[in-house]
Amino acid sequence: MRSAMRVRYTRSVFGIFRRQDPRFRDDGQALHARVRTNRRGEVIRVRLSKTSEMSSVAGGYFVRKVLVGSKTLDQATLEVTMNRGHKVTNAVVEGGDLLPVREWRDED
Repeated sequence: MRSAMRVRYTRSVFGIFRRQDPRFRDDGQALHARVRTNRRGEVIRVRLSKTSEMSSVAGGYFVRKVLVGSKTLDQATLEVTMNRGHKVTNAVVEGGDLLPVREWRDED
C-alpha cells in the first residue's frame, strides 16, 4: 500500500516539471493554441483561461471548446486534458488540426 502511494506521489510531483505540448503556449494566465479547420483551412486563435474555462477532474483539468471561424464560419471542437501544473497531457480536435507554435504567424 505504501509503495503504491509513493509511486502516485512521485508521478504527480514530477508531472509538474513536464514540458508543455509544442502546440500550446502558456502565458501564465492562459494556454494559447491555433487550430486550422479541415473544411476551408481557416486558422482560429484559441485562448483557454486557467481560471474560468477549465473544469477540475481527477489529476488535473479538462476543457472542451467549440470553435467557429470568423471568416468562413468553419467549425471545430477542441478537447484538452491537463495535469495539475496545466501541462497538456492530451489534446484532440474534431474538424481541424492543432498547429505547432513554431508555425504560428502574427496574422493567424
